[in-house]
Amino acid sequence: MDLSKKIEAILFWKGEPISIKKLSAAVSATEEETKSAVDALENSLKERGLVIVKKEDEVMLGTSPDLSSLIEKLTKEELVRDLGKAGLETLSIVLYQGPISRSEIDYIRGVNSTFILRNLMIRGLVERVQNPGDQRSFLYKATFDLLQYLGVSKIEDLPEFSQVKADIESFKKQREEEISGISPEKSQEQVPQEQVEKNQISDSIESIEE
Repeated sequence: MDLSKKIEAILFWKGEPISIKKLSAAVSATEEETKSAVDALENSLKERGLVIVKKEDEVMLGTSPDLSSLIEKLTKEELVRDLGKAGLETLSIVLYQGPISRSEIDYIRGVNSTFILRNLMIRGLVERVQNPGDQRSFLYKATFDLLQYLGVSKIEDLPEFSQVKADIESFKKQREEEISGISPEKSQEQVPQEQVEKNQISDSIESIEE
């Protein structure tokens, strides 16, 4: 049987992300052969209701971005109910900066984000993974369900990805400069601009939802 068909069947049956390594073992093929078959399957699914969703070294079957309005209609109420401004702000940081540590999220937002992150994980929008650089800590990143809900097949397809990512980096740099010893008077002058930056970050998610 064609390798792509085997992979399609496994992804449909699995219903969740699976690494290329595990997928290769399941179909008794090399990782390179598996990647090529996944690419072939991705091409064969064009103009259909399903797509291949890729994130780092994992893949899964997802719904086509063309049908995002339908999927959004079915799931939006549950996903965004009572998220609030803080939830949207945190979610946008995870989307555009993830994988990212909680301390980095706290640093960008200026407040503790533990409760917000727990709420986002419960909703299946954010997942926690082991930090490869420090086994004692974790990193947070967007889930496949969130990517499907937003109607994108990979993080880089998010609206204005490069610009929003740059805005967040600029905001982080601004905070670093303040901590390094900018005078209270100068810091107070920058507060309105900081608020604008934070609003722009959280607004990026709201613009996707509309």
